[in-house]
Amino acid sequence: MAFSFDLIKKDTESSARLGKLFTSHGEISTPVFMPVGTQATVKTLSPEDLVNMGAEIILSNTYHLFLRPGHELIRDFGGLQKFMGWHRPVLTDSGGFQVFSLAELRKITEEGVTFQSHIDGGAKHFISPENAVEIQEALGADIIMAFDECIPFPATHDYARESLERTIRWARRCRAAKKDTGQALFGIVQGGMYPELRRHSAEALIEIGFDGYALGGLSVGETKPVMYEMIEASVPSLPQDKPRYLMGVGTPEDLVEGVDRGIDMFDCVMPTRNARNGTFFTSFGKVVIRNSQYEQDARPIDPECGCYTCRNFTRAYLRHLFNANEVLALRLGTVHNVFFYLELMRKVRASIGQGRFREFKREFLTKRGTE
Repeated sequence: MAFSFDLIKKDTESSARLGKLFTSHGEISTPVFMPVGTQATVKTLSPEDLVNMGAEIILSNTYHLFLRPGHELIRDFGGLQKFMGWHRPVLTDSGGFQVFSLAELRKITEEGVTFQSHIDGGAKHFISPENAVEIQEALGADIIMAFDECIPFPATHDYARESLERTIRWARRCRAAKKDTGQALFGIVQGGMYPELRRHSAEALIEIGFDGYALGGLSVGETKPVMYEMIEASVPSLPQDKPRYLMGVGTPEDLVEGVDRGIDMFDCVMPTRNARNGTFFTSFGKVVIRNSQYEQDARPIDPECGCYTCRNFTRAYLRHLFNANEVLALRLGTVHNVFFYLELMRKVRASIGQGRFREFKREFLTKRGTE
């Protein structure tokens, strides 16, 4: 089945939109949050857990899977879905962010990036736009990303522009290398924290032509107002009939603010990583479960939450598990946080459908104490 996107409804008071993504492994309602399964697993959760929580798509990481166990092995097992027992859609990132953030040494040329792995004794590897596409095609993801350069923050205007122009050239090569596999290829808008570069990037990618468009290089240390400004600089240039994906962002507030500005897709390690550290997201803010105030607290993490953790366990019990370093603590925490994010997006979609998204946003931010 070929990839497609239907725009179902546009909010009248904001840029929020309802949509539906169609892939060979199933449909995805947007706006959507994608749990991150970096190494072909969402840490501590089974595919059955994710299905029961209503996850429709997850993200896996090209860089990590390229290094271990290798894309050829995964291809030989029939692709990521069969390899990991997850039979719904998968998106793979380009590997660009990890190359620039995790590799110990790297050299960028017009051809691509040579880097030393962070896991196998510093062995040298090379990724070009062409083999970034080849790797992701072998992984069998429903949505794959063009290879891009992720610049550091802060970066000068000259550096950001030079990097951006290279990323655009790489995007053309990714488009040319893409085989007719039925997989969708998304281009990635870059440009640092410079609105005019973001607009230029978006316009150049549209000229090349992609199945969807992502915003990269955000939530890398800039302030929230600057991040929102970059979204606002990019989105109006993007086609209405293509999905828009904000990469690696972020907090519950970021998701709601992103939807308000026209974003359809999100991913972030924040719910899973915070869960393993004992920090839970709730309808009223964060709960740091190791704190002594929860030692005798018989309430669930969030009385308004319907996840397995909140239906069955108290804060006191969860605090005990974390302080005793029990593995179950990590699992129950992750169940709650991932459910919270997925449920938030269900509520967002419902509010758009009912024509009350801005009302929902005000209520949500007020309750969280972040308006």
